[in-house]
Amino acid sequence: MDIDKNRCVGCGNCHAICPMGAISLDVDGKSVVNQDECVECSTCHRVLRDEGFAPTIVRGIRSILSAFNLQFMAEVDVCPTNALIPPELEYPRSLRAAFSDPTVVHAGTGVGGRGTEEIKTNDVTGRLQTGEAGIVIELGRPGTGASFRDVEKIATSLIHLDPHFEANNPVTQLMEDPRTGKIKEEVLDEKVLSAIIEVKTTLERIPDYLRTLESVQEEIDTVFAVGIASRCNPDGSVPHQKWVEEAGYSLSPNGKTNLGLGRPLFQEPRQ
Repeated sequence: MDIDKNRCVGCGNCHAICPMGAISLDVDGKSVVNQDECVECSTCHRVLRDEGFAPTIVRGIRSILSAFNLQFMAEVDVCPTNALIPPELEYPRSLRAAFSDPTVVHAGTGVGGRGTEEIKTNDVTGRLQTGEAGIVIELGRPGTGASFRDVEKIATSLIHLDPHFEANNPVTQLMEDPRTGKIKEEVLDEKVLSAIIEVKTTLERIPDYLRTLESVQEEIDTVFAVGIASRCNPDGSVPHQKWVEEAGYSLSPNGKTNLGLGRPLFQEPRQ
């Protein structure tokens, strides 16, 4: 995001809106964007209404009021002078918007948001078969974000486990070679609000994955969350619970259970 200094009046409303805290007052009393921290989510531009005031009028009113020790306070959900300017993004910076702006559809997957529906759609897509486990590692959160260097550290740490990286996933599509987990060099310095690594493996390898993630966590300069999925047994029990507990963890009681009400796009082989 860019800010037109000729239009900005330094009201500061965009500072609180930014989920990365990337906007602050410059020495000239006008707002400025830290371009290294901005993830191009466009939240500030989407959320703040444009009041359409001329900057000279707003500055004049503020100048007069200041003479009486009063202030002009714009409503908190407006940019009074339309100073926020969405830039024309070129690759690789455009990846920031693809992973951070929910209104942007990822070119490689056709999915908005972070570019993946994850394995939550498994009942229809059939990504996971009986005996298999899906592991998702979500890096970043509002306020901290995630760089692709951290994404690469986690992806490469898993290679010794022979992971199957989901092909229809935007992180996998940024890898030089899924057999190494290395991310393309030109995108490593890009930062996004969050990114999701998706892996398919067998149930019995779950403890190995969790222990590997434990060992690499101190090398990661952000937060990450781990999700595990599998096809429920006929009695409704969760097959991966045993393997998660073997690694020393317990499952969240708020875990998701899909009922399989969608129209399946696959046929699971008969045993």
